[in-house]
Amino acid sequence: MRRDTFLKSLLALGAAGGLPLAARASGLNLKMMLPANPGGGWDTTGRALGKALQDAGLAATVSYDNKGGAAGAIGLAQFVNASKGDPNALMVMGAVMLGGLITGRPPVSLDKATPIARLTSEYNVFVLPANSPFKTMDEVVAQLKKDPGSVKWGGGSRGSTEHIAAAMLARAVGVDPSKINYVAFRGGGEATAAILGGNVTIGGSGYSEFAPYIESGKMRPLAITAETRLPGVNVPTLKQLGIDVVIGNWRGVYGAPGITPAQRKALTDLVVAATKSRTWTEALTKNNWTSAVLTGPAFEKFVDDEFASLRAVMVKSGMI
Repeated sequence: MRRDTFLKSLLALGAAGGLPLAARASGLNLKMMLPANPGGGWDTTGRALGKALQDAGLAATVSYDNKGGAAGAIGLAQFVNASKGDPNALMVMGAVMLGGLITGRPPVSLDKATPIARLTSEYNVFVLPANSPFKTMDEVVAQLKKDPGSVKWGGGSRGSTEHIAAAMLARAVGVDPSKINYVAFRGGGEATAAILGGNVTIGGSGYSEFAPYIESGKMRPLAITAETRLPGVNVPTLKQLGIDVVIGNWRGVYGAPGITPAQRKALTDLVVAATKSRTWTEALTKNNWTSAVLTGPAFEKFVDDEFASLRAVMVKSGMI
């Protein structure tokens, strides 16, 4: 094929949204909605994905928009209303958003956006401020049984996985989950500051968010919500402590409403290619994330199943 004919073919493919990734990369400008304040898991995930896309030559630029509040519902509403038909728009989301949508029932639902891919899975860790009078989870549980309201649980928005885990823990140790004193924050940065400042008794979030503070001794880890111990992490699971609670926290990305099937496939291919890059692999290791890539109908079914599963857990735990 002559060079000029080849270039015309590439231009035609690009206009149709089906241009091969390597050919489209140089001029691709992506917009990433991060529906939380800076410093949290969604922020870290979105920026890690953006860096992987750029480092792998899959995108020329990636711009970020942090919009925290209501477990991601505020960012979701802005994304849905402002990005209709935009094939270059992505929004980070995950289990926390599903929990928030169940409890908050906002006017804009997740089904307005376009499922692209699940990216990672990780587990929550419960921590104490370094100067806490408590030393172990047993001591926290003893105080919880004595006076549930005196134990302030700090974490993400209502309906977040750490909120659900706290309610599940309370139920597992014989405390009415509706009596837990949960303090919700709009992002991981705010929750971290509250824990470090001693403004809450105990805090919860994804292990990656608290890892630097655990390693520096500013936070004391008590337990992880995993089924078994995490590799290289010297923290017991709740199950090992005799508390039968296991809950994971996954994250993924959605595209804008109204994009075509071809545009959705191109965006999915772009994200999957980024997850195979060296930069993304390094991010997984650094943040102790588990790769959990899932796309297409399987991802859609997974989200539907997660909605049903989380709702059942929240009802059982007295949250709704």
